[in-house]
Amino acid sequence: MAGIRFQSIRKIFGKTIAANDVSLEIKDGEFMVLLGPSGCGKTTLLRCLAGLEHVDAGRVFIGDRDVTDLAPRDRKIAMVFQSYAVFPHLTVFDNIAFGLKMQSRPKDEIKRRVHASAELLELSDYLARYPAQLSGGQRQRVAVARAIVMEAAVLLMDEPLSNLDALLRLQMRAELKRLHQEIKATTIYVTHDQVEALSLGDRIAVMQNGRIVQCDVPMSIYDYPANKFVGGFIGTPPMNFLRGVVSENETLKVAVGESQIAPSAALARALAAKNSQPILLGIRPENLTLAPTSQVNTIRAHVLVVEPLGSHKLLTMRVGTEILKVSVAPDQRVAPDEDVFLHFDPDKIRWMDAASGEAIR
Repeated sequence: MAGIRFQSIRKIFGKTIAANDVSLEIKDGEFMVLLGPSGCGKTTLLRCLAGLEHVDAGRVFIGDRDVTDLAPRDRKIAMVFQSYAVFPHLTVFDNIAFGLKMQSRPKDEIKRRVHASAELLELSDYLARYPAQLSGGQRQRVAVARAIVMEAAVLLMDEPLSNLDALLRLQMRAELKRLHQEIKATTIYVTHDQVEALSLGDRIAVMQNGRIVQCDVPMSIYDYPANKFVGGFIGTPPMNFLRGVVSENETLKVAVGESQIAPSAALARALAAKNSQPILLGIRPENLTLAPTSQVNTIRAHVLVVEPLGSHKLLTMRVGTEILKVSVAPDQRVAPDEDVFLHFDPDKIRWMDAASGEAIR
């Protein structure tokens, strides 16, 4: 196993900059998730590490080795692709053993390592079957077993669960997390699914337009997004944003429509520098509560839609011209076309510059 270091990576396709001066260090044994929308550069970065794309600038290191100019076979990596890519004419055993056979490993070693990988992924009872006799989740596990049997220094996964249905994705997430805890291989996992990123990653690198805009542990990214893009991309539903204006009378407040929200004391000084300037208030749906009357840090809202979702109700509301999502308890009585008051917890609001979208710390 080994750590990974991207040093000022730049990759251009025609006029499109897919990776724009990307630097990132991944610790030995870490599970790093590259997260972002389609076209942000996450798969390109993974392919540069694998040697499937040659970088236009920068260096790639695995451990102490500079692998920038090495062929893929010399980088000691294993990769799981979005498609299963299993051989339909080979049994599960032969699919898992394929890479070892290509390396001309001894038969007893191949058997030992295949059985060990199959046991980790609960495939021991299926080794004699063909892929057509397996479910989609089982085929994906075969692809993962084929990668880990190589005992590579680095394991790369490019959206391996995107072809599975919701229930299988849920099961496979848990299996991948358990697998990493057992083999402790340095892993880079590419996905556009923020639920996968939050549940699997030791850290998450959020990418936008070929750059890493934030890299941190999952809950820090969720609670303290670096900008509006990260807040709006992470979370289901994503963070709400309201436009306000900083106003300072006797005490600093932010005017949102006809209401005023008082920031926490810790942020009041930073916001004071934005006097009379537009600002964004970012707040998660679960951090808004219904208030019985107008009070400090409340705002009037009009209920548009009520969605009962079992564990909670999801409310769609209008505040002025803005649309908000609010998560409330399932027994909360609220009906469409009703006017209510929403309470903001000042400690849960994330303040951002309206022009740049950058967080104000």
